[in-house]
Amino acid sequence: MSRTDVLDREVGRALSALSATAKQGLGDPALAELVVIRASQLNHCAFCLDMHLAIAREHGVSERQLDLLAAWEEAEGVFDERERAALALTEAVTVLTDGFVPDDVYAGAAKHFDDGRLAHLIGLIVAINNWNRVMVARRIPPGGYRP
Repeated sequence: MSRTDVLDREVGRALSALSATAKQGLGDPALAELVVIRASQLNHCAFCLDMHLAIAREHGVSERQLDLLAAWEEAEGVFDERERAALALTEAVTVLTDGFVPDDVYAGAAKHFDDGRLAHLIGLIVAINNWNRVMVARRIPPGGYRP
């Protein structure tokens, strides 16, 4: 089953287009994978984790980063400031504690990403959260991703 078979084909195409556009606009494939993996961890999406861990390895993300991603805040020296800002924003947008992204988290990301890249980063976070919710709701198991 392909990702677009789990929901209306046109909706799947739109979600895929958003994901691809956001990743391309972010301009950092390794960082994009760290972001989507962290959101997928928070959302407990096994399908997306399985797929994006494989893609992250293809983009050269280190095993150490992948191993410590769930505890990135405590993993000093493993993630640089830009990665940490992107991961903090990922968590804030994914969880939306009290219904908003804290100002300091947004400001931290804005310090490392210009307006265009920040928009693409937020678009990527929104896209993976949509995919996570579709895959979890449809109970799609891991293992269906083929590069």
